[in-house]
Amino acid sequence: MKLIGLLDSPYVRRVAISLTRMGLPFTHEPLSVFRDYDAFAAYNPVVKAPTLITDAGVTLMDSGLILEYAERLVEADHSLLPGDLADLARAQRITGLAMAVCEKAIQVVYELKLRPEDKRHQPWLERINGQLDHACRLLDAEVAETIDTTPWLFGERPLQADISTAVACCFTLKMLPSVLSSDRTPSLIALSDRAEALAEFQAWPHD
Repeated sequence: MKLIGLLDSPYVRRVAISLTRMGLPFTHEPLSVFRDYDAFAAYNPVVKAPTLITDAGVTLMDSGLILEYAERLVEADHSLLPGDLADLARAQRITGLAMAVCEKAIQVVYELKLRPEDKRHQPWLERINGQLDHACRLLDAEVAETIDTTPWLFGERPLQADISTAVACCFTLKMLPSVLSSDRTPSLIALSDRAEALAEFQAWPHD
């Protein structure tokens, strides 16, 4: 398999870390959707990161759909999803919050760094900043429920909810450092620090 996209994308990074954690071999083509548009388009004309080319040559897009496919390739002991239905529902909620953090953080970054100041729509910027703040606080509250009792959210090993949460936290800290802090979101920061020390995270650092 081949994973295409830069590791400064939290979506690309969560896929790279997850595939590594699952023990699935792949190669990485670090192409930018901006600087390497034509080269990226040669793989996927939609130019969407992450893109995964399966061993059968099928082009997949969207990190969630890529990881859903990857789950079908591994045995239960390598799955990144809880087996218990109630735990799965909570894991999906946490992962959804993590993806909301990524989405809103990216929207804020694009508004502040790509759009000229005189072209910004302040009510929209205030709205997405508010959404980002709520998502971070809700995610921190979810992590706080278990961080003092188990090493990871669902037991002894990190699952997708842990990976997505840590990747979202790292991206936000890098791009919008004022949003998260040990005072405002202590549990989220603690989980991120623990995850970033893992070999899989260090193998695929935020670029």
